[in-house]
Amino acid sequence: MKLKTIAKCAALALTLCVSSLQAQDSITTKPRLTIGGYGEAVYTRNFYSDNMFRYSHAERYKDAKGHGRIDLPHVVVNLGYDFGKGWSMGSEIEFEHGGSEVAMEIEAEETGEFEHEIERGGEVALEQFWLQKSFGKGFNIRMGHIVVPVGQTNNAHLPTEFFTCYRPEGEFNILPCTWHETGISLWGKLGDWRYEAMVIPALNSNMFNNANWVKNGSASGYEFRVANNLAGALRIDNYSIKNLHLGVSGYIGNTFNNDIVTNEFSETSQYKDVKGTVVIGTAEFDYKGHGLVVRGNFDYGYLGDANLISSWNKNQNHQSFSPYPRSLVGEKAIAYGGEIAYDIMHPMHNTSDQKLYLFGRYDYYDTYIPTANALTDYQWTDRHVMTLGVNYYPIKQVVIKAEYAKRFLKEQYNDEPMFSLGVAYSGFFRK
Repeated sequence: MKLKTIAKCAALALTLCVSSLQAQDSITTKPRLTIGGYGEAVYTRNFYSDNMFRYSHAERYKDAKGHGRIDLPHVVVNLGYDFGKGWSMGSEIEFEHGGSEVAMEIEAEETGEFEHEIERGGEVALEQFWLQKSFGKGFNIRMGHIVVPVGQTNNAHLPTEFFTCYRPEGEFNILPCTWHETGISLWGKLGDWRYEAMVIPALNSNMFNNANWVKNGSASGYEFRVANNLAGALRIDNYSIKNLHLGVSGYIGNTFNNDIVTNEFSETSQYKDVKGTVVIGTAEFDYKGHGLVVRGNFDYGYLGDANLISSWNKNQNHQSFSPYPRSLVGEKAIAYGGEIAYDIMHPMHNTSDQKLYLFGRYDYYDTYIPTANALTDYQWTDRHVMTLGVNYYPIKQVVIKAEYAKRFLKEQYNDEPMFSLGVAYSGFFRK
């Protein structure tokens, strides 16, 4: 009897052990790979001319019929992996405006020479590629190519996170967007607060211009990103109040001589002490509740030594195919805006993911605010934008958009109305 009892106990113990191992195996083999992404397709009819002289000779284009365009602003694939023990990685490959296409062909009219043909304009970029070590909810280190979350749009750039067909104009025209740099980030969540501090390469003042202020300063025409100067970025978010998010962010860095083309003048040069310090400050809020969405942002930027940098940029003696715009740049730039939307399906107590938002948005921005003694003031950089539209979410991850927008410029220029239709998605395919 004792042997039978012992045998039964052993069999039961073995069964429990196997069950336990199987349970542990199901946990350890749980997929750690995440796959996601987002994409946008937009049709726009612009009821104005996009001729390069439409501001310098505005009277010629007053009755222009305009033009239509179809665009794929962003199509992105995200890949992430959790290695365990606090180590993880993330990556994001972005195809902007359909990516670029180049073909090889034999030219029949030129003795059979091989030629490269550019078949589509666009960009392919590695927007994120980082490794992260997490020590806990309150402290994480991220190293590699990272999104710089300065401004509302850079912090929330998915097409399901804003109502307009394209990213809101103000921030998009004065800041890099989506801003991504290779550096190191420290971030964490402490109660209702989230923080992130970064060290990244500084912007390049050779790429600044009057139409986009410092937006293109994160670009590089080389196979590497020049990092003669480093910069710092900081973001703080608060979620203490239900349904309300508040955020502030900032950036500071010296931008002059942050290129392989640098000031090689003597110590007596007028550029000797130029630093081109860029300081950016932003504030934002985002409320979501009771079928209502209200967002707002304010961005202000300052560029030190703006007149000398403008002089340097204008006088650069480079060949025509160089990437430099050789443009004047403003000492300051500003952008602020807000949008309000209401889900008209909300009063129906809709329990599905379907939503139908009617929205309105206002933006003001000026990409070129010169110094008091500047010789040139571009009046066309001062713009107001009004947008009215609708967003329909059949499911949480998919949105169909339609809008009518109009840019209001100063009276000597022609206003710029436009109509857009768009469809977008964002989400995880495996998580």
